[in-house]
Amino acid sequence: MNSHASNPGIRATRVRVTGLVQGVGFRPFVWRLAEEEGLSGKVWNDAAGVLATVIGPEDAVLRFLSRLRAEAPPLARIDDIRSEPDTAPLDKALAGFQITTSMAGEVATGIVPDAATCPACLRETLDPAGRRFRYPFTNCTHCGPRLSIVTAIPYDRASTSMAPFVMCAHCQAEYEAPADRRFHAQPIACPQCGPRVWVEQAGNEVGATEPIKLIAQRIAKGEIVAVKGIGGFHLAVDASNDKAVDTLRARKKRPRKPLAIMARDLDQVRAYCDVSKEEADLLTSAAAPIVLLEPKQETGLASGLAPGTDRLGVMLPYTPLHHLMMSELSRPIVLTSGNLSEEPQAIENTQARKSLNQIADAYLMHDRAIMNRLDDSVVRMSRSGNAVLRRARGLAPTPIRLAEVLRQSSVPVLAMGGELKSTFCFLQNGQAIVSQHMGDLENRRTLEDFQKTLTLFRRMYDFDPQLIAIDSHSDYLSTQLGRRIAAEAGAELTEVQHHHAHFAACLAEAGVSPNDDASLAIVLDGSGLGTDKTIWGGELLVGGYRHFERVGHFQPVSLPGASAAIREPWRNLYAHLQVAFGSEEALKVCDGILNDRFTDTNLSILDRMINKGLNAPLSSSAGRMFDAVAAALGVCVERQSFEGETGLALEAMARPFASNEEGYPIDINGAETKVFTWKSLWAALLEDLQAGVDRGRISARFHIALIDALARCSIQIAQERGIKRIVLSGGVMQNELLLDGLEERLRSKGMEVILPRELPANDGGICLGQAVIAAIKAEV
Repeated sequence: MNSHASNPGIRATRVRVTGLVQGVGFRPFVWRLAEEEGLSGKVWNDAAGVLATVIGPEDAVLRFLSRLRAEAPPLARIDDIRSEPDTAPLDKALAGFQITTSMAGEVATGIVPDAATCPACLRETLDPAGRRFRYPFTNCTHCGPRLSIVTAIPYDRASTSMAPFVMCAHCQAEYEAPADRRFHAQPIACPQCGPRVWVEQAGNEVGATEPIKLIAQRIAKGEIVAVKGIGGFHLAVDASNDKAVDTLRARKKRPRKPLAIMARDLDQVRAYCDVSKEEADLLTSAAAPIVLLEPKQETGLASGLAPGTDRLGVMLPYTPLHHLMMSELSRPIVLTSGNLSEEPQAIENTQARKSLNQIADAYLMHDRAIMNRLDDSVVRMSRSGNAVLRRARGLAPTPIRLAEVLRQSSVPVLAMGGELKSTFCFLQNGQAIVSQHMGDLENRRTLEDFQKTLTLFRRMYDFDPQLIAIDSHSDYLSTQLGRRIAAEAGAELTEVQHHHAHFAACLAEAGVSPNDDASLAIVLDGSGLGTDKTIWGGELLVGGYRHFERVGHFQPVSLPGASAAIREPWRNLYAHLQVAFGSEEALKVCDGILNDRFTDTNLSILDRMINKGLNAPLSSSAGRMFDAVAAALGVCVERQSFEGETGLALEAMARPFASNEEGYPIDINGAETKVFTWKSLWAALLEDLQAGVDRGRISARFHIALIDALARCSIQIAQERGIKRIVLSGGVMQNELLLDGLEERLRSKGMEVILPRELPANDGGICLGQAVIAAIKAEV
């Protein structure tokens, strides 16, 4: 008989905790709670999470269970806590409460995202009496590198880039003490045993007793410096120095794309930007992302930080190195990825010396290897809530929780994502692991990085896919790679239509069950291959995970020059005018009011391409509609310098006027399938241009026109079909005016509206939709 069984006041309970509960200090947290409640027992990791046996008075056990969720460590995410009476014989030698070694079998720890420096570690770093004073790699179980340094799981020091650094006696003692917040903190280090930093110039180390102070001084002098951070190199300059910012843009070949800044603390952010409580919470969270904020009118910052936009990307220091550097500077700095435009950022010292030598005047280096490249995550808060625009450092690869029915899927699925904003997804054991953002696969180095990261993740998660989901566009490099992997692994292949994947990703993220998934989706993006082999991008779809029906779309317009039309908005402008008014009238408009938009262009050639269908595929793209309107307003007429530039500019122009304008007319034709046509809109827009109406007002009227037409049409379809749920997704839905306006209009009509929350609305989220669609089809 167990000793506790004879004492009715004593209760033995087995507790199972699942979620992100390994590698985050959860076992010592359980130990501390048990000690405080006077409980005996033990806690250990196993393949499913954390398991504990607690023994003591019933009221103490109940308090313990309540505190488990309420006081969990900052990096933990508890998905479920289950408790039941424990009738197993207990170890007679068990005294007090113990942390025991993991049970037999593989411990599937997963990987926790990198986390910003916690307050306790920051205090130590700034404490002159502490042994980690001014040490740039101070961390504990509540903060520090995770994904960026790991090479395998279970997550332990031998499986990270900290393996070469042997712990000193002091660090070892902290590592082994359950009461210490560094208990089993794998990246634990100090100046005696951990990584070091130094300054380099022209390939040679610059002797300096305080290298971080030296690099800050060089920033203050207007130099461009490369800083090795937690997930890659960044380029840094004084954000108030116009000349330095312009020089950075010229050297980096990034003429207009917005640059993010890092501020010393929240008070400094408030000196330059308006910050709501929700935005402050995002800035100071463990993820420490870039947050898009509204800058004040007179900031004193360089004018070239975010040309053509009215938002500024801002982040706070998220490592001790950044805190120490910013403490030496009086103004914010630009902190942008260390690369040439469109290439992945450098992560290796030798690579940075080679690829950044024509950009950086000096380097702040360190000798802790970066195993996984991580861009900074980007988020935004608006009236419709929080939106993730890029999911990487601090957010990935936190598992996406799925509906209970989806968690029962037993087929391991690898989903390859799209061509742009590339990510991949593992669906296994009831959870979806979405990789960090890796960029556009059209770039050779990005494609190589994608393949390397995929190989590493498959090894780390011991992932052997039986089913591979790919985009239905055969030219996508991710699709081609997926086909090769399927052939090598003998896995089944499933093609998923691009916009259906957007649709399903939102449903899956929101926990919608396949048994109750009847929804209408408005998916607006740049392009994706449709089932009719034309290019889609302005779509209304009805259905769910298993199937969809295209019930509405934007009027198809030619893309003269195909991919060239994506880069050069004037092509889309002419194509839209030609469809709206015919060739003769369109050429008159282009020779008249829009004459300066078509300097040095041969529109007759473009006209023949469109009429004969020569290298001019049809597209219903919402993104190209924005390009056309932007070109009409004189924005990025000849060329966009980055994807989505026209949309950012139009949104910024419209924002001051959006609450006081009425939209242009948009005609919606068709019975079974609704088609949005643009002749009335273009006629009104050109009339306003002719009358000299402010371009911001014209942009506002365009935005409101889309909101009115999309809301009116989707509500009609939903009511006719008895649908109560509407999904909003696609890269164009990152437009705050459009998203907020649609969301509010649809909710006011009683609709349940689902938006992407954890994943981006752009192609960075479609891999989840691909994975779930493939898994459900496989179960049928």
